[in-house]
Amino acid sequence: MASDTTAQETVAGRGAAAAVQGTVAEGFEGVREELAAVVAAEPHDPGVQLVAYVHGRQVVDLWAGEGMTGEALTAGYSLTKGMAHLVVALLVQDGVLALDREVAHYWPEFAAEGKGAITLRELLSHRAGVIGVLGGFRPEELADDRLLAQRLAGIRPFWEPGAGFGYHALVIGALTGEVVRRATGRSIQELYEERVRAPHGLDFYLGLPEDRISRYVDILPSLPTPEQSAALAAAAPGPESLTGIAFNRNATPPTDLLELGNDRRVHALGPASVGGVGNARGLAAAYAAAIGELNGRARLLTPATVAEFSRRHSAGTDLVTGEENHFGLGFEALGVTHPFLGEDAFGHSGATGSQAFADPRSGVAYAYLRRRFAFPPGGGSPENSLLGAAVVRAAG
Repeated sequence: MASDTTAQETVAGRGAAAAVQGTVAEGFEGVREELAAVVAAEPHDPGVQLVAYVHGRQVVDLWAGEGMTGEALTAGYSLTKGMAHLVVALLVQDGVLALDREVAHYWPEFAAEGKGAITLRELLSHRAGVIGVLGGFRPEELADDRLLAQRLAGIRPFWEPGAGFGYHALVIGALTGEVVRRATGRSIQELYEERVRAPHGLDFYLGLPEDRISRYVDILPSLPTPEQSAALAAAAPGPESLTGIAFNRNATPPTDLLELGNDRRVHALGPASVGGVGNARGLAAAYAAAIGELNGRARLLTPATVAEFSRRHSAGTDLVTGEENHFGLGFEALGVTHPFLGEDAFGHSGATGSQAFADPRSGVAYAYLRRRFAFPPGGGSPENSLLGAAVVRAAG
């Protein structure tokens, strides 16, 4: 535990409720100062946690905001994808899964409607075109990966597989999870618990236990100005666009991400795309364990596995989001968007603006979790560049 310096920064303008609390190791005081500045700049209390490790040693453990503590649990959204795909990486490393084998080899029903040639590598790099279904999913389907997989097996891809890439926002974990289930007879959630979470005592869950529910704090909405709301609404893609389909806005009613994140059914089942619940301590420790020894346990992933899963497989304009994206295999390839990181840095962002990653070059594992949606919503919010760079700089 980092304990050399106690952070009790009171942020000007918001009083004790917004104090940055927690601990940093000697030399990491600048990280606390950056976080205090980020919180002070927010017009509404963001509710944040920031944790970092360097070569397996925790050096930052900070939090701020009303109702937030270092132990508080909240919805991880797409941070979940990173945890789920640690399992896939382990299975590839073990030789149980082969990246260039067709998905249908493991899951024969997936071959329907021209999907027979799609490989696991293409699926993991968001190139399969299997982003949703016409008419959308029901809420109970979004909570249950097996129901999602059943619906998705029979659909026609929304673009020619391999010809482009687009973010499989709500379904990638169900798709890769079904491959895992068919190959091992176990769910991705079970294997995550057995091989990743339990051995390291991680406070991030794919299926929140009942005895942890009391520690959950609700995700809060962004609070844009009327002008910001109007501009966002005017620019929003239609429900039948690729964006609308991928984010289930074509359902009746359309999926509301705030409701999805706080849904107890989702928490209980832990769908592997968006259903994880936990805190920054759990996420940072998971990435620390992925790239190095942690608490006397050997690293989870070999350097060769990290190199393969972090390598850019999809880069350019995302067909779903219309933005510049960079995907490895199941993870975001972060060395491009975060130049302070090495080329083999990997991790994933979350819808509220959260971000978690591992950077083998510096030995840094980082997790920043937001309780309130940033504005505009979606992906890691800009302050991650400031906070992440401060950690890497302090790590030397």
